Amino acid sequence: MATPTVSFSELSKNSRHVAETLDRVQRLHITRRDGEDLFLTTARHDQRRAETAEITARLITALMSSDEGSRAVRRALPAVFPRTRHLSTAETEEFATELISATSDATELDVHANLHRVIVEWRATSRVLADPELPRRLTRPLPDADHGEVPAP
Repeated sequence: MATPTVSFSELSKNSRHVAETLDRVQRLHITRRDGEDLFLTTARHDQRRAETAEITARLITALMSSDEGSRAVRRALPAVFPRTRHLSTAETEEFATELISATSDATELDVHANLHRVIVEWRATSRVLADPELPRRLTRPLPDADHGEVPAP
């Protein structure tokens, strides 16, 4: 189901109407011209999403505690992350381990940035490995010339 969208100005001008809409749909996308978009949700909806994520993470963590469950999770990775076909067996194992740890952190510590980072970094790794020419270009020796200090990003 698509999340309905309202503007921030509509929220401020017609807050009662927006609140009534929120009661019906549980979640609204709020667009802003001068800042990052927001999501407005009911407490009940947010609690349900958090509980769902926690149960899912605990289930995966529990599966990973046995050899059979661990194999099942690792076999499921390509269905969830098709790009893992570009990773070696060792890289897939490393990705799975990092993914499980970061998922646990997201539910236990409410730290979601690490999970997002793991997914983004492994997606980038898969992109590099998917292009046979790119790893060669990225790992070729650099010229002996010193190009100076690298500025901080």
